[in-house]
Amino acid sequence: MGFAPDWLALRASADRAARDPALLAQAGATAGSMIVDLGAGTGATLRAMADVVPDDTGWTLVDNDAALLALTPRMGGRVRTVQADLTDLDALPLAGAGLVTASALLDLVSNAWLDALVMRLVQHRLPLYAALSYDGAMSWTPANDADHSVTLAFNRDQSSDKGFGPALGPAGALRARDRLAAAGYRVMLAESPWQLGPRDDALQAELLHGIAAAATRAGHDAADSWLSARMTALPNTQARIGHIDLLALPPETNAATGKDTL
Repeated sequence: MGFAPDWLALRASADRAARDPALLAQAGATAGSMIVDLGAGTGATLRAMADVVPDDTGWTLVDNDAALLALTPRMGGRVRTVQADLTDLDALPLAGAGLVTASALLDLVSNAWLDALVMRLVQHRLPLYAALSYDGAMSWTPANDADHSVTLAFNRDQSSDKGFGPALGPAGALRARDRLAAAGYRVMLAESPWQLGPRDDALQAELLHGIAAAATRAGHDAADSWLSARMTALPNTQARIGHIDLLALPPETNAATGKDTL
């Protein structure tokens, strides 16, 4: 699994705007003195949480891509970067952490990986804040007759192997909720959709090309025609791309509830 720095930069403002503010604030309140961010990329989670955690909070940013980690903020020496294979969960540096975070990750991982992560969280009694997991819902205004079939094909592709085994895809956040709840965690979910308009034309264009390519891989034989029509309509298009934020607190955590479970 890996992402281009340009794509991460392009989506950064949409990600920040989409995060549920109540869950973000509550995650910050449970962070403790050290946060471990999985699949950290260029540090999007760190930037998003900078205003909701104490100024002296330490961060351990974990990613398999050293080039992305080199672009992360250093925060006055409070950031440590670890290049590691996220599939080796036993080797992840969780000792001393007060919170584990991830962004846009739960939809990419497999059932087996998620089970192993939950085991490690339970072992260390750690809360998890996992934001921006794709939930399978996409819509555009004005609509196109092929929107639904392209979305279904895209979602099929999202369940292919993304580097962790067969991916959970749109079921990722809900599967994580169920696993963590079964382990005794109090789990809160909140919708965090991208709301994109004409001013987001660069992000929309890149997204549309990626959706069409994935739908084609999944067997949609008219995704290119859909893409052409969508690009023509782009100057007047509003898009909603569904995501879910998750905050899971271990049984002994007494933080105030921020959101009802969906």
